[in-house]
Amino acid sequence: MRILLTNDDGIHAPGFAILEEIAQTISDDIWIVAPAEEQSGAGHSLTLTRPLRLRQMGDKRYAVTGTPTDAVMMGINFVMKDNPPDLLLSGVNRGANLAEDVTYSGTVSAAMEGALAGVPSIALSQCYPRQAMGDDVEFAVARQHGPALLGRLAAYEIPPKTLINVNFPAVAPDAVAGTRIVDQGMRDYGRLQIVENTDPRGFPYYWFGLGPMVGTAGHSTDLEAVDDGFIAVTPLHLDMTHHSSMAALSAVFD
Repeated sequence: MRILLTNDDGIHAPGFAILEEIAQTISDDIWIVAPAEEQSGAGHSLTLTRPLRLRQMGDKRYAVTGTPTDAVMMGINFVMKDNPPDLLLSGVNRGANLAEDVTYSGTVSAAMEGALAGVPSIALSQCYPRQAMGDDVEFAVARQHGPALLGRLAAYEIPPKTLINVNFPAVAPDAVAGTRIVDQGMRDYGRLQIVENTDPRGFPYYWFGLGPMVGTAGHSTDLEAVDDGFIAVTPLHLDMTHHSSMAALSAVFD
C-alpha cells in the first residue's frame, strides 16, 4: 500500500512523527508532502495569490510553502502523479478536531482534498487537557492505539467522496474505553473568545480563542465519545446538500 502523509501542524511537528510511526506498521512505501510551517485553522483553503515552493527534505519527503490543501494537491498531482497513493493520512493533529472543528481544520481539510481526488483518506487528531500547554501535549494514545485502529480502517472500503475523522481521547493509553462510531457533534457558537491586548507600539491586537466544550444531551456524538474516554471515529461526506429542505425550498419558487 502506497501511503501519502500530510498534516496542518507542519512537517516538523511531533504529531507528524507519530503519524509516520503509525503508517509504517502497515506499509514501507510512505510518501510525505506536508506544509513547511504550521497551518492550523487554514481550513480547506488553497493558495492562489502567490507561488508555492516545494523543497525535498529527503527520500519521498517534501515540504510545501502553503496550506494542507496545497500540500495534498502537490502530492497527488505533482510529486506522485505517476504513482498515486492508495491511502492518505492526515495528522496526528495537536488537539481535537471535533464537531464544527472540521470546518476550520486543516487536518480534516487535507483528508477532504484526498477524498475529492478519489483517494481513501483518514484524519487523525489527539485531544489534550485544557491545562496542557505547548510541547506538554502527549501523543501516547495515538502512538499506542493508532496502529491497530489504522489496520482496521485500512481494510475498510471507504465510500467515494467520504473520509474518516478520528479523535484520540485525552486519557492514559491503558484508560482508553474502546472505539465508538459516532455522529459529528455541534457546539454552542458562543464559546468563541476574543482576547484583546496591546502590542509594544501601543496598538491593539486581537486573538481568537475557544471556551470550554459543551456536549449534547444524547451522548451520541464525537464530543461525548472522547470525553468518555473512547476513540471517536466519524465518517464524513462531502455532499453538503440539506436534502430534507429541497421540497420546501422548491415550493418557495413555484
